This record gives sequence, C-alpha cells and structure tokens, in this order.
Amino acid sequence: MSSHESPAVEGDRPPILVTGAAGFIGSHLSRRLLADGFRVVGIDNLNDYYDVRLKLDRLATLKTHDNFRFQQVDLADKPRLTRIFEESGPTWVVNLAAQAGVRYSLTNPDAYVQSNLVGFMNILEGCRHHGVEHLVFASSSSVYGANTSMPFSVHHNVDHPLSLYAATKKSNELMAHTYAHLFRLPCTGLRFFTVYGPWGRPDMALFLFTKAILEGKQIDVFNHGKMRRDFTYIDDIVEGIVRVMRQPARPDPTWSSQHPDPGTSNAPYRNYNIGNNQPVELMDFIRAIEKKLGLEARLNFMEIQPGDVPETYADVSDLARDVGFSPATPIEEGIGSFIDWYRDYFRVP
Repeated sequence: MSSHESPAVEGDRPPILVTGAAGFIGSHLSRRLLADGFRVVGIDNLNDYYDVRLKLDRLATLKTHDNFRFQQVDLADKPRLTRIFEESGPTWVVNLAAQAGVRYSLTNPDAYVQSNLVGFMNILEGCRHHGVEHLVFASSSSVYGANTSMPFSVHHNVDHPLSLYAATKKSNELMAHTYAHLFRLPCTGLRFFTVYGPWGRPDMALFLFTKAILEGKQIDVFNHGKMRRDFTYIDDIVEGIVRVMRQPARPDPTWSSQHPDPGTSNAPYRNYNIGNNQPVELMDFIRAIEKKLGLEARLNFMEIQPGDVPETYADVSDLARDVGFSPATPIEEGIGSFIDWYRDYFRVP
C-alpha cells in the first residue's frame, strides 16, 4: 500500500482514532491522514498545560474537513473512552495524548499518573476489546535517561530514567508489550526526539526563544549552552508515524529469551526511534533562529535543570530498514518554517 491512497479507497475504511488531536503532533498527523483520505476520530481533553487557544485554533483547521470528528474527553474517563471505541470501531489507534514536559513533572506528578498511566491503560483496554489491528503510541527519547552511549538505540537498555515523565513513557512501553504478549495486540512504540515546527508547543525551546528574541527579552540557556539535541522536524515525525502505522508489529522470529533484545519481541511489538540522526549544539540552534529573525539573542546562561539530559542522538537504522524512511530536514529549513508560521499566527511583522 502506498503512503498516499486515494480518498475513495481510504474513506471506505473504519476511522483512525488519534488521541491528543488538538496537540502539536496530533493535529499535524490528523491533517496528514485527512489529506490522505482517511476518516479521523480525534479526541483531546483540551487541558490548560499551555494556552488552550492554540489547541482550539489547531482544531479549527481540522474541523473544516468532513472526515474529521472531534470529541473532548480525558483518557482517564474510561466509560466515555469505551463508548468512543464502541461507536467508531477504529482499525488503527495512534495514541499521542499525554501529559508532556520533563520539568512540569517535578511539580505536578499526579498529572502524569492520570494521563500517561491510567489513560494509557484505558487505551490498551479499548484496543483489546474492540478489534484494533494496530496501536501506535508515543514514547520519548527521554526513556534513555542516564544512558550516555551514543547514538541511542532501541536495542539499548532503558532502565535508568531521570524524570517521572520518562518513567511513565517507559511504563507505556512495558504495558504495551504485556498486551502484545497476552492478547496478541500489535503495538509499536515511537521514541520521538525533540520535535519542532509550525504550531509547536509554547513550552518548547524554539517557541520560547523566538518569542523572547522578538520581544527583546533574555533567553535561558541551560547547561551553559553545552546541550546537544536531535531536533526533528514535525513533517518527518508525521511521515514516520504514517509509515509505521501501516505496518502492524509482528513477532520477531529471531528473538531469543536467552539473550532478550529490548527493541523487538516474540510478541507483536516493536520500538522505533524517530529522530533527525544529526544532533545540533544548542548555540548553533540559537544562531539559526537569530539568522532567520535578523535579531541577536540576549543570553542568560544557567546550570542544567533536574531531569534534563545533556545530549540526545537517535539511531534510526531500524526505522530506515523497516519502513524505508529516515528524518532529514535541516534545522535551518525547519526553523524557517516555524518562524514564518509564528509571525503569521501572532501577526508579528
């Protein structure tokens, strides 16, 4: 099956359920699926972790499509979520809803338990009982935690998370593997690496830096700028999700219980990294923003924050081998697209 089916073909299929549809990645994915002719049922709780108006504006772009249906629901509300599964009967589920953010988990841990653990459990149960053919779910590069072996590989051990957020994402992987093993529910976890682009989250570095520079304010530069991130453009993330979604996880016939590989399984379960595979120095990232804006940043160098890791770097060889795709958008191009969107959205000259 090609990555762009005709609307007539896809429109006859049961819808795809996308959780977190008003979020950054969820809205982009929904827009792509609609353009590909799929029907999409989007759910989101529209919480106020950041400005709800941004979420509503993302949704507004989706609601212009006849094939999009939205329901405001919290994943922790199992009765309502169950009804959505019963009424929509999705073939595939892409779970992108989660309480995001490493630093917020230090002050509001309960939000992570409810959304990322209780909510994910309800998603697994919904998939189990309603014939879902493939669950694709968002994990995170943060699961690598204290590991400093670069590049990060899905075949590495991830037993040393450094934040509650990371711990909940690793928990999602373990929970999904259990359901893949017990109920043969195909599950694929995607470890995203520092996603950025138009409609991005206001708590992420690119948004914060752009806003501060335009307003002539200082930007906080953690670890004195000695951070490296595998910044991954949103279109690359979406392309990876769509390709993986179309290939339900299958048992790995070479998997050995004597030498268990963390990246695969004898159950229908897989993990993939989706990263740009080209880590960028934080100061180079800032300079690219300055160049696009034509303005100089005022820098406030600070110590590294609890829960942060100094470097991320994705090994995407498994993704490239299995679905024929590796993210490759240069940061200059991605930053340019974000800033063009930012100026337009906020009417900044």
